Amino acid sequence: MKLLLVEDNPLTAKGLQYLLEREHYDVDVASSLAEAEANLAMYTYKLVLLDVGLPDGDGFALTETLRRQSKTAIIFLTAKDDEADVVRGLELGAEDYITKPFRNRELLLRIQKALRPQAASVQKVTVGALSLDHTGTSVSVAGNEITLSAVERRLLSRLVENIGQVVTREQLLDEIYDASGSIVNDNTLSVYLKRLRKKLGPSVTIETIKSVGYRLRGETNT
Repeated sequence: MKLLLVEDNPLTAKGLQYLLEREHYDVDVASSLAEAEANLAMYTYKLVLLDVGLPDGDGFALTETLRRQSKTAIIFLTAKDDEADVVRGLELGAEDYITKPFRNRELLLRIQKALRPQAASVQKVTVGALSLDHTGTSVSVAGNEITLSAVERRLLSRLVENIGQVVTREQLLDEIYDASGSIVNDNTLSVYLKRLRKKLGPSVTIETIKSVGYRLRGETNT
């Protein structure tokens, strides 16, 4: 499986390349934004491991470009651990945001998780006017495709998995943990749910269960 590692620190890049190749991944390394873009123009990758701070730009810009062109999985691997950076990375469509330092085994597990949906067979689920595949990557309401951020897709998928049941705020916050174990705060979750409701429109009902969590109303047909 072919991966692209975008990392400007040569020692870090060498260590990560060794780790990943030992797990039988085929790894290309880019040390700059320009080099990464050149690789992406030539090859198709299942996953991009991406630093935020690069000598000729930042990983956020590359993520915006990638999301317009493909559904390649993206994991940020960076020392930038501000909540604003974590939220921005996830909202741009990254599957995960891992902060340095990290444990090798944790990184490998998160890579496996990011790649797993791509290998699974696509199965459509409908809840009233809402339709999505089991990975949450394709979402439509009344036949109109809806563009969701990675975090919004995760939250919606969790609600659909528990259709008609209350999903606690703590369970939904699990969907937007960063790798250091810090929780994106409760107010931020409320903002995500507000945006999600607005995008889905009035035909999809996400109820607020006061002091507990949220519930998606309806019945599923697979």
